[in-house]
Amino acid sequence: MLYVQVLMAVALGIAVGWVRPEFGVSLKPLGDGFISLVKMMIAPIIFCTVVHGIASMSDLKQLGRVGVKTLLYFEVVSTLALVIGLVVVNWLQPGAGFNIDSATLDPEVARNLAKKAEAQTMTAFLLNIIPATLFSAFVTGDLLQVLLVSTFTGFAITALAEPQRHAVLNVLDRGSEIFFGIMRLVVKFAPVGACGAMAFTVGKYGPEALGKLFQLMASFYATAAVFVFVVLGGIAAACGFSILRFLAFIKEELLLTLGTSSSETALPGMIQKLRRLGCGKSTVGLVIPTGYSFNLDGTNIYMTMAAVFLAQATNTPLDLREQITLLLVAMVSSKGSSGVTGAGFVTLAATLAVLPKVPIASLALLVGIDRFMSECRAITNLIGNGVATVVISRWEGEVTPETLQKNLAAGGIEPGQPAETK
Repeated sequence: MLYVQVLMAVALGIAVGWVRPEFGVSLKPLGDGFISLVKMMIAPIIFCTVVHGIASMSDLKQLGRVGVKTLLYFEVVSTLALVIGLVVVNWLQPGAGFNIDSATLDPEVARNLAKKAEAQTMTAFLLNIIPATLFSAFVTGDLLQVLLVSTFTGFAITALAEPQRHAVLNVLDRGSEIFFGIMRLVVKFAPVGACGAMAFTVGKYGPEALGKLFQLMASFYATAAVFVFVVLGGIAAACGFSILRFLAFIKEELLLTLGTSSSETALPGMIQKLRRLGCGKSTVGLVIPTGYSFNLDGTNIYMTMAAVFLAQATNTPLDLREQITLLLVAMVSSKGSSGVTGAGFVTLAATLAVLPKVPIASLALLVGIDRFMSECRAITNLIGNGVATVVISRWEGEVTPETLQKNLAAGGIEPGQPAETK
């Protein structure tokens, strides 16, 4: 089974990176190559999924209802993640006593991150959503640009007469089958990619990076676990399914995300899994891709914890007003941070830009362990988006608790078979 192969590959990669660091670093192209193969298929799969989701809703009121519910859910849960991160880091204070002098840190690292963060203004963010041409979004692979093009295309198809609309939807279905077929071939290389990525990570940063800031890492991982099992677990229970069974259901995607530190690599698999679970195609097509830009629970927890940690480490106290400002800015800056490895780090730099009290050079403290933090961010983001899709599907009455429990217990429905709904 794939998840067993990926798990063994991750363990092998860790062992290689630990025992032979130089050789582990040399395996980086294996991980990079696999991620590139997956990203190659993200844009067309998202396009077909989103367009079909919008165009298949003949009732635009239904589309608006699902959209409002989705954005409301995203905003509430994302804000809750930010607040939890802020509360925990103030309670545990992992940075207290570090007494770091920012003047001793590498200024070049912070300068490069600051330059990237400068481009993260709201105006630049909104303008960047618009691609230069209709097809350039697919060339660059920018997820938000693909979503914009897909949304316009979906609305345009809804305006077609029924025979033409049905014909176009059939073409999209066949296209999706081809793209998912290619993804099934690509995913067979997941163990190789996961092994290379983990070998590079451990070989490059090693136990030293893990040891220096272990307290922050442990605090972040524990907070993310509490968020998944308590907050998302409570939401899942209220909607009639078990978070533990859901995690077992998506175990392949979780291990793939762990190995590559990117939730985008698991996106195609999540779309198929949620459809097999019984969620409607239109709901999956709208919620999952949108969530990759607007529902990043792991990134939200990380941003508030990391920002306050750096303030603690550099003996820069933040009062309540400044922490509330940090929270409000993070609510905006976290939107649009995709599942790509390291995107959360640049977003953190953009967030810190509004808090001049915290030395920007202190970002260099986190460079060594960001890869390890990225894995937890990506996994939490993936779980959050999966739960969100099931919740919206339940609210829309597409699937009953009984059907969810039955499909989760059975491991889902085999591809090609219709999902059992209410």
